[in-house]
Amino acid sequence: MEPFQQVAALAYVEAPGSPLVLLVTTRGRGRWTIPKGWPKTRTADTETAAREAFEEGGVAGELSSEAMGSYVYTKRLHTFSWVRCRVAVYPLRVDRQFLAWPEKARRSQLWIEPAKAAELVKERQLADILRSFAQSGPRQD
Repeated sequence: MEPFQQVAALAYVEAPGSPLVLLVTTRGRGRWTIPKGWPKTRTADTETAAREAFEEGGVAGELSSEAMGSYVYTKRLHTFSWVRCRVAVYPLRVDRQFLAWPEKARRSQLWIEPAKAAELVKERQLADILRSFAQSGPRQD
C-alpha cells in the first residue's frame, strides 16, 4: 500500500554562521518535528505547507515552489490505528513570527541549528533532510 501524502514546511531564518530551523512538538506525544499536515482539495501543496507553518509554528514568509525532499513516517491516528505517510518538505524563509497563532497553546517550538535539530527528530529520513540543509543551506528558486 502506498503511503498517504502530507506536506511540510522547513521554516528557517538566516543567522550568522548557520541558519536556524523551527521545530515544533507533536500534539500527541510531544516529539520534535516540523510543521506538517494533510493536503487540501483544490489547494496547492505549497499553500497548505505555508498554512501549517502558521497554524503550528506561528511563522510566515517566502516558501519555495519546489520540495527539497521527502520522508516517510508512521502516523498514529487512534489507539489502534496507524498509517504510513510520505511528507513532501518545502523550505520556508521566515520573515514574520506572530505573537499568537492557532496551535500556540498545544505545541512548543524551538529555533535550532539544522544539524542539532537532526539529533532531536525521531524520523531518520527527516534527520537526513536536516543534515543536508545544514551542509548546503537553503536553495534559491
